[in-house]
Amino acid sequence: MAGYSKLGKRPSIRDALLRRQVTDLLWYGKVETTWTRAKAVQRIAEKIITLAVNTYQDTIKVAKNVVDEKGVTSKKEVINDGPKKLNARRKMMGQVYDIQEQRMEKESKTAFVARTDGIYHPIIEKIFNIYGPRYAQRKEETGQGGGYTRVMKVGPRRGDGAEVAIIQLV
Repeated sequence: MAGYSKLGKRPSIRDALLRRQVTDLLWYGKVETTWTRAKAVQRIAEKIITLAVNTYQDTIKVAKNVVDEKGVTSKKEVINDGPKKLNARRKMMGQVYDIQEQRMEKESKTAFVARTDGIYHPIIEKIFNIYGPRYAQRKEETGQGGGYTRVMKVGPRRGDGAEVAIIQLV
């Protein structure tokens, strides 16, 4: 007997379904799905956020030589990921889909380009820059690591009677 719910799907379909729902949960903060799927999504999301909490501060300052159009070289300080954060980033990229940032309503193209300049994987950046510090602070204040998501039952779904739940970030 397996230690997890198979959700009545083949492995490739199940993995894609869970990956999509974990991505939506981390991007939007809330997903409505069935109870068993919500519990499966919760396990994956908790691990991803724990990874971010433990590694978001692992950065290294590096001096790089930059050559501009005129051929003039100058030194520029760049902040790179440390080995732990880089490993965590790669693990996360394997567990969530890449969502591209959308232009906001009434946002000009130049403002959108300026806002998203240098961000190639917005979902990963959101996990490290927003969720990592937020839940690390929560861990320091309450002394509680984990418990980043909440699953609430809504009731039976009309049609097939499946138990519907809402999973959201705390």
